[in-house]
Amino acid sequence: MAIIKHDDQRVGFFIDTQNLYHSAKNLYNDARVNFGAMVKNAVGGRKLVRALAYVISTKTGEESSFFEALGKIGIETRSKELQEFWGGAKKADWDVGMAVDAIRLAPKLDTVILATGDGDFIPLVEYLQNQGCQVEVVSFGKSTSGKLKEVADDFFDLSDDPEAYLLGHRERRGSPKRPDRGSRRAVTL
Repeated sequence: MAIIKHDDQRVGFFIDTQNLYHSAKNLYNDARVNFGAMVKNAVGGRKLVRALAYVISTKTGEESSFFEALGKIGIETRSKELQEFWGGAKKADWDVGMAVDAIRLAPKLDTVILATGDGDFIPLVEYLQNQGCQVEVVSFGKSTSGKLKEVADDFFDLSDDPEAYLLGHRERRGSPKRPDRGSRRAVTL
């Protein structure tokens, strides 16, 4: 199935920062995501209405420079404090907040891009599609829910070009470039 992408499409970009951070760290030996390149290439010349990154703040505040860097490239941050429970357990979850924002902004958008590999967003994808939005998913293919890739209108695999979307990553010698698997072709008007 071909999707249609054109310059007048209004796009909202919602970034599950923790999901992408942990995927990049685990798949690519502590590499970090190049959020600017990811947003620019996934939006692809369409009208970006809002780009929101859902982030977690800690008591040390060491992540504040990262939050500032996101702001400088036009990505708004929604911040929540890391919850620490008795016994050392920690929780940092933005799924509901991200979903509510996507639903709230959907009437002003033609396309919603979810930057996450989390299968918990499948009901959100289906809801947004039923509201008339084209829904695209951007993530690392190896760590993305197969069902999420299946229900999305398009899947943009960051693993297809890790050098473009990762900071601190070097392609290992002798490892072949991965072919584009499962992405649907876009028709650009």
